[in-house]
Amino acid sequence: MENKSHQRLHELKVKLVVYLTGATMIVEIIFGYFTNSMALLADGFHMSSHFLALGISWIAYYFARKQTENSQFRSGTGKILSLSGYTNSIILLIIAILIAVESIKRFVHPLEIKFSEAIFVAVIGLFVNLISAFVLYHKEEHSDQNLKSAYLHVIADALTSVTAIIALTLGMYWKIYSLDAISGILSAIIISKWAIGLAKNSGEELLDYSKK
Repeated sequence: MENKSHQRLHELKVKLVVYLTGATMIVEIIFGYFTNSMALLADGFHMSSHFLALGISWIAYYFARKQTENSQFRSGTGKILSLSGYTNSIILLIIAILIAVESIKRFVHPLEIKFSEAIFVAVIGLFVNLISAFVLYHKEEHSDQNLKSAYLHVIADALTSVTAIIALTLGMYWKIYSLDAISGILSAIIISKWAIGLAKNSGEELLDYSKK
């Protein structure tokens, strides 16, 4: 398990990303209502799910740090971080399923898209998530399932923004609304793969499973 100074640094990183994500979420929802833009509202509420997951990661670090000296945790507080990582893998998988379901609906019954607004929102989302990913990146992130779960959440959001920008740009020029739905399905598949891998790794840590 990583030492306390590393965990404290990770806690501060996740805390910063929670603030950044929360601020962006609030701005998008407020401006969504102000401009009557469903694109802004949808992205704002979608970001709220990541805000919740990142909040869980932050709370896990905080609780683990505060309970370090608690003798009732016979094996230390390291598994709190693994539990947070496992919980977030489930949230990530649920998000992927919801994206897939909505994308399939949009593919079967395409809706008219306000391309310029949607692209603008996707660019904002990508910018925020790239900053968050930079903050959370650590060369040994695989050794901390809690940090990895937070990192995967912002990378997953960045992925959906990238695919959306590409699909929306092509759709705007070719007037093909289904491209947006196809990009959502592809993103859901990739996010599901990440979520399953995270669940497997964090689950092994919770069960003290040895691969040897």
